Amino acid sequence: MSQQAPIRARQILGRPPRDRSGPCDLKGRLLGKKLGTNDFGAPFPSHEWALILGGSSGFGLATAKRLARAGLNILIVHRDRRGAMKDIQPHFDELASFGTGLHIWNADAINADKRSETIDSIAEAIGPDGRIRVLLHSIAFGNLKLIAPEKREERTAGPNLAKRLGIDPAKLTEIADELFAEGEDGLHALTSPPTYPDRSYLDEEDFSRTILAMGTSLLGWTQGLFARGLFASDTRIFGLTSEGNEVAWRGYAAVSAAKVSLEALSRSIAIEFGPYGIRCNVIQAGVTVTPALRAIPGSDQLKSQARLRNPGCRLTTPEDVAGVIFLLSQDEASWINGEVIRVDGGEHISGATR
Repeated sequence: MSQQAPIRARQILGRPPRDRSGPCDLKGRLLGKKLGTNDFGAPFPSHEWALILGGSSGFGLATAKRLARAGLNILIVHRDRRGAMKDIQPHFDELASFGTGLHIWNADAINADKRSETIDSIAEAIGPDGRIRVLLHSIAFGNLKLIAPEKREERTAGPNLAKRLGIDPAKLTEIADELFAEGEDGLHALTSPPTYPDRSYLDEEDFSRTILAMGTSLLGWTQGLFARGLFASDTRIFGLTSEGNEVAWRGYAAVSAAKVSLEALSRSIAIEFGPYGIRCNVIQAGVTVTPALRAIPGSDQLKSQARLRNPGCRLTTPEDVAGVIFLLSQDEASWINGEVIRVDGGEHISGATR
């Protein structure tokens, strides 16, 4: 038990689930359980929890808020420096205000030893009757470098337009960059091209680390929680992927490999853990403004192209994805298993730009 002390020291906030032993609604009486009800009236038993890996920002944080608002108790494992906590803590305080159970660990979710220690601490936190209903893998820790030196082709649209207009090409690019930054997506061909790191390139070790962090680490958590008997009788496991699973983006090769690995793993989890009541699906979100996206070289261009393609004329939001995860966590979605589900407003299938 001595190994658990460092984990408890890293807990930022812990709150037991609220007492739901009062009068139950009709569904509660029919099921014979103590129920917390969400704003759709769908019940979550008071002993069930959602475990969010990477829950301090982006999809993970949005999902934690959505499920907590729905009455599900929340466990978050994240990895952030102390300096970042001033921006993160208000979100955790908001989660606490929902009144559901909440425990948070600032710990390395990728390291096998730390994972084992954290699972021990989770088991202690949720108690002997606590079970994990939802497991979301939202770890965004990847290496974003090219695999080869970029060979650039000279852009001609800007210089040719500047020549016709009789203005300096550099001034035209400057103006285009300013308007592009303000949301004029149609000017992307006239803007300065994105820049990529050119001093080092991805190697096999970069791929291995990224695939482990963003892909196969889900297996260790799934096996560890299963071995401890912490999953609910009807558990939903979710991973996150992107259009980069099929489309090659510069600088995204290692992350793309991780996403494809995650998808393959999720199908195996769906088949081999399915008989135990565990469903596993992957959400393919459209281009979404998150800290992970901002780290991708050329992300402004990705956002612009997504807005031009999307029938909804906007980017996907973390809340869009959180809403679908909430829906897929309901009893009615129990027969959805082993799927990659797009949440992008039609972005992927759109062949037209505005």
